[in-house]
Amino acid sequence: MTAHHHLAQINIARLLFPIDGPELADFVAQLDPVNALAEQADGFVWRLVDSATEGTVRIYEDDWLIVNMSVWRDPDALEAFTYSPEHIAVLRRRREWFARAREAMTALWWVPAGHRPTVEEAERKLTELRAKGPTAEVFTLRETFPAPGQV
Repeated sequence: MTAHHHLAQINIARLLFPIDGPELADFVAQLDPVNALAEQADGFVWRLVDSATEGTVRIYEDDWLIVNMSVWRDPDALEAFTYSPEHIAVLRRRREWFARAREAMTALWWVPAGHRPTVEEAERKLTELRAKGPTAEVFTLRETFPAPGQV
C-alpha cells in the first residue's frame, strides 16, 4: 500500500435459493455481525451498503448473484479479515448457500485513496480478471501486485 492507494475488492456468489427463503436464513442472520466485524477490522476503509437491498445489488444482469464490495488499506488487511475465525466460520458453510464457482468470483485492484468503486467498475474488473488472469490491473489474494508507484 502507498498513502495514495487502497485496495478495492469485489466478490460475488450465486445463490442456490431465494435470499429471503428459509434455506438462507442462517446466512442472512450472519450478514450484519460479519459486516460489523469487517468495519471494525484494522485496515478497513469502506464497503458497499445499499440499505434497501443489502446483499442483493445487481451484477451481470443476474438476480441470483449477490455482491460484496469493499476497500481496504492493503492486501494484508483484507487477508487478515478474510481468514479471521468469524469469517471463516461463514466461509465453511458456503456450499450450503452458494453454487460452486466455475470462474473467478473475486477480484482485487488498486484505487486512488478516497475513491469508492462502483458496481459497474467492479464488474469490468472481474470480467477482465476472467479474461486475462491476474495482472497489475486486477488480481487475487493468491497473486497480488504492488500499488502503482510502489516497487
